[in-house]
Amino acid sequence: MDKLSKPIKEELQENISVSLNTLKGKFGATSKSKRVGRGAGSGTGKTSGRGMKGQQSRSGYSRKVGFEGGQMPLQRRLPKRGFNNRFRKNYSEINVGTLESLENGITLDFQNFLKMGLASKKSKDGVKLLGFGDIKKKLHLKIQKCSQSARQKIEDAGGTIEIVVLNVTSEDSN
Repeated sequence: MDKLSKPIKEELQENISVSLNTLKGKFGATSKSKRVGRGAGSGTGKTSGRGMKGQQSRSGYSRKVGFEGGQMPLQRRLPKRGFNNRFRKNYSEINVGTLESLENGITLDFQNFLKMGLASKKSKDGVKLLGFGDIKKKLHLKIQKCSQSARQKIEDAGGTIEIVVLNVTSEDSN
């Protein structure tokens, strides 16, 4: 019997091909949709499962977001405070004093500041240099914003500041 069953199994396995139209979910994973309005024998006869009367039994009913049946909705009960500016610029702020530990004569841009951990990816508008601290190193900076005192300190040390627009591409943001 064992010799006969083996070829039959192989033959059955060859006939069964897996494709999208032969795939089936587990038992109970899918159920037939409820057919409403098909008479008393369907289980949802007469009112089609919508109850007796009222707004929800009518066609075209759609509940508004946050609607609580006429009760004052939560979003109207809570106090509103503050203002969120949609056009706010978000810069990573770096003080001149933190650049003192870097090598003399190097050129820095936003990507370098990211690698050193001085800037954040959340600062979508780039880097702003602030004037707190002292510097004696000659640095060349390509940044997005700069305070007057920071510019003065960098230029007095022999460095340069170039204001550039930050080009954030999809590769940089990932």
